[in-house]
Amino acid sequence: MIVGARRAGLSISETADLLGFSRTTISRVYREWSEKEKTSSEWQFCGRKCLVDARGQRRMARLVGADRRATVTQITTRYNQGGQKSISERTVRGTLRQMGYSSRRPHRVPLLSAKNRKLRLQFAQAHGNWTIEDWKNVAWSDESGFLLRHSDGRVRIWRLQHESMDPSCFVSTVQAGGGGVMVWGIFSWHSLGPLVPIEHRCNATAYLSIVADHVHPFMTTMYPTSDGYFQQDNAPCHKAGIISDWFLEHDNEFTVLKWPPQSPDLNPIEHLWDVVEREIRIMDVQPTNLRQLCDAIMSIWTKLPEECFQHLVESMPPRIEAVLKAKGGPTRY
Repeated sequence: MIVGARRAGLSISETADLLGFSRTTISRVYREWSEKEKTSSEWQFCGRKCLVDARGQRRMARLVGADRRATVTQITTRYNQGGQKSISERTVRGTLRQMGYSSRRPHRVPLLSAKNRKLRLQFAQAHGNWTIEDWKNVAWSDESGFLLRHSDGRVRIWRLQHESMDPSCFVSTVQAGGGGVMVWGIFSWHSLGPLVPIEHRCNATAYLSIVADHVHPFMTTMYPTSDGYFQQDNAPCHKAGIISDWFLEHDNEFTVLKWPPQSPDLNPIEHLWDVVEREIRIMDVQPTNLRQLCDAIMSIWTKLPEECFQHLVESMPPRIEAVLKAKGGPTRY
């Protein structure tokens, strides 16, 4: 642009005003072009040569792939073993960032056996053609525990942006009860249902009371034409004989959805628990006892916006598709 302006007859001052550069810059650039036909800067060739070349980056990528939980210190030590040139942790950190790696928490997924993968795949195949209208007929339920004092014990891993669902980036979890306050909840696309505190361990007797006092009226109200499905996971208290007998007696009013094991990623109510948890953690005044924690949970639940839980139900087709794509394996949900 400088050369073009000068060749068009503009003076140095006019070119400087037009392009916003100093007169010295205009003069220097035009002179170097006239004398040396120079058209680019050589600044990119200045500075210290990169210590980690393409071959070194490939080696570093192999080290990260072999141990996703390695710290920068560990990666640096392993990289320098047997190498001709040693590099610092700062160089390793900068190289990893340049390669696109970042330190993130691993994606938490259930520990799935081959049998459970098969059952999850069969469920997804059986419901692969269900539309959002079909899923609106399902009432989702679950128990969840909330801790009075939260501790996440975070683990960090190295991964590329697109590697969140790579098996080496997972940290397996198993189901566990307990927590400061245990609650049971139910919802469907049409409405939030009741949230029931569970004072003690949720055994078959306690769950039978929940089913009779809360599930039954919710299902008959939401689905008066008996076209509703009730979803529950495979917790031991849900599979007890007295529970199965109760559902059998009321099978003319609604259907119990046959649910695959270890499938919290398919149950949208899990995301509602996350919403409640986040709302608790951002409260200006944190609960200091279990009564306050229970009151906070109940208050947040009743204020959940309709679009929040309706959007979760509408996410079911993509969830099913993700399970099919993973062949029954864990998904990002």
